[in-house]
Amino acid sequence: MAARPAQARVFIAGVALTALACLTPVPGLRTPWWAVAALAVLHAAGERLARRRFAGTCYPVLLAGAFLLPPPAAALVVLPGALIAQVEQSPRGWRRLWRAARLVVAVWTATHAHWVFGGRDAVVASDFPYALFPAAAAVLAFGLVLTALDGAVLVLAEGVPARRAWRGLLARSLGPIAVHGLAGLMMAVLWRSPYGPVAALLVLLPMCVSWWAFAQYHRESAAHQATIRALVQAVDIKDGYTRGHSERVGQASMLIARELGLDEERIELIRFAGILHDVGKLGVPTRLLRKDGPLTPEERRVIELHPEYGHEMVRGIGFLGEARSAILHHHERLDGSGYPYGLVGSQIPEPARVVAVADAFDAMTSTRSYSRARPVPVALAELRRCAGAQFDPRMVEALVRALGRAPTGDDTGWHPAVTSDEPRAPRISLPAVRRQGAHR
Repeated sequence: MAARPAQARVFIAGVALTALACLTPVPGLRTPWWAVAALAVLHAAGERLARRRFAGTCYPVLLAGAFLLPPPAAALVVLPGALIAQVEQSPRGWRRLWRAARLVVAVWTATHAHWVFGGRDAVVASDFPYALFPAAAAVLAFGLVLTALDGAVLVLAEGVPARRAWRGLLARSLGPIAVHGLAGLMMAVLWRSPYGPVAALLVLLPMCVSWWAFAQYHRESAAHQATIRALVQAVDIKDGYTRGHSERVGQASMLIARELGLDEERIELIRFAGILHDVGKLGVPTRLLRKDGPLTPEERRVIELHPEYGHEMVRGIGFLGEARSAILHHHERLDGSGYPYGLVGSQIPEPARVVAVADAFDAMTSTRSYSRARPVPVALAELRRCAGAQFDPRMVEALVRALGRAPTGDDTGWHPAVTSDEPRAPRISLPAVRRQGAHR
């Protein structure tokens, strides 16, 4: 939403107007305002704590409100917490409005679904087994609305293709929302029980434990990212000719992996493989990486050791998983003429075949001091020409399709880059794709 395109602003404004309509009181419905105020304060405090300390969100209180209150009153519980929540990215006003509006609409819909399926008096009557069915309907409605709205804003504000915006979004969010819904239902039952609202707060204790575990996961993920950044920066400093190359190979590898329909965990590992594919250059003498002119056969053999060096360097980094095999084998070729082991066809791990195509593509489309960038269509045509012998045709076609749908920039969505910031004397090199045998 950083660019705030006009269609995204119109959409957010429309959702905000819908949220205002959801807050309109319904005549004849008695609203327990003390409960609304108590839940609103509890949600605001819980949201602030969850986001600051645990990187989570406080849905149980919202869903408890959906089980206890009329739809407009339940939606009103959202506003204090959503409007005062800290927003780090700009535009802050639009983001805060979006966060509040989407939750108001989701909570109103969940409350309405709860009533439609007979849940209005289920919590009051403490008929707990019966209360599960309308509660499940409310949780499902809550998740569906959030998924629909989040997917739409990804399309309009971030330019994500529609077919990818919603793919897997509901499946990934429904599990956590269902857990929050069960906690919300337990809160509602205890709230209306003889033990009262104070007892309902006890339900949040296990949720705090889960938020803590989630925050630990995020901190570990941030440490992983920092490790990778440090390695990539070290390679960029050592080999100025390919500065930025690693990040672009990671991006292209991710495009290919997504087009192949791989799950998100494997996509992330393949992105790591693309970013770290040249980390073994840290073990290659700098004079060879920066040498002007052709390499001798002996010098080329030394450079061709960099996949093995890289594999040894990352062997102990457990979270990289199969990315390690891609680092080792990204210079293998389908016809067996690659290195370091001359693997053939399907013997080459799938992530390595992805990275090989991404690596060659970026080398061809990047302007360096010794080589002008090829236009993207020319580079793709060259990849197709070498498919079947050097590259996996599936990976090549996946890249072609992904670039054809990319939403940014020119019609390919790929911006050739200058990867050397120092003017240097041109050096003799092999043609771009062949140079992938030992590009420096």
